[in-house]
Amino acid sequence: MKKLILIFAFIGVFTYTTKGQIKVHFGATTAVNSTFVLDKGLSEDPRYNSTVTYQWDPIGFSFGADLSDGFGLQLESIFAQQGQIFEVIDFAKKVVGERKIELSYVQLPLFLKFMSKSDAKARTNFSIGPQLSILTEGLETLQYAASTQTIPEGAEIPAGATLNADGTYDVPELPLTELLSTVATTEIEKFKNTEIQLAAAFGLDIDIAKNLYLSTLIRANYGITDLRNKDLVETLQNNTAKELFSRRSNLSVGIQFGLNFMFGGVRSFR
Repeated sequence: MKKLILIFAFIGVFTYTTKGQIKVHFGATTAVNSTFVLDKGLSEDPRYNSTVTYQWDPIGFSFGADLSDGFGLQLESIFAQQGQIFEVIDFAKKVVGERKIELSYVQLPLFLKFMSKSDAKARTNFSIGPQLSILTEGLETLQYAASTQTIPEGAEIPAGATLNADGTYDVPELPLTELLSTVATTEIEKFKNTEIQLAAAFGLDIDIAKNLYLSTLIRANYGITDLRNKDLVETLQNNTAKELFSRRSNLSVGIQFGLNFMFGGVRSFR
């Protein structure tokens, strides 16, 4: 964060010394995303069926500087929701329960912003850069009814389960159970506090007044680090299902809208 502050302090000084050639802007955003938890273990486990999960990022803030008509830097702070719901299914593909992953983050992306140089009221742009995601709250729960399930080789057999002749298991009911959380008492049951992601966006900046423009973006974030605690990852990798339970990361794709104020006026109102 100190480095980011120094970068924008430099931008501010440079803006002053170049007599306003650089344009500084700030704004507020909101977004709706389709969120996914990419987990090889869950995707290859016949007991789980992934569902399409939507999340709302209620508010975000941005601060940036256009260093030229075609290039700029932008720092954002976003209150974001991520995670996914997986249906628990029995051997006959009937839904008997639910595994839910709910994650709340403060996301801090730093974008390199590439813009079309047109003076038109609507201009395209493409942004890409690293993102630091700070976890504020996380919870993973599992529950299902008594059922007959297909359990993959190497996976933990539920307590009280009995093996059938066809290789399936009769398992007793599992009431709502916490698997991971941010308030767990042991490290192995916790989520990682921070995550490094890659963020990218493509969209339009639309001038609506002399110093005001609307940003409309298709936005995507992909986690390049595992969102679980290191101790848990190492435990999973050291058991017989090493290849099955190898990595878990966040992915979100959605639409973001922002209202932005620019010092010095937008291009079409020069």
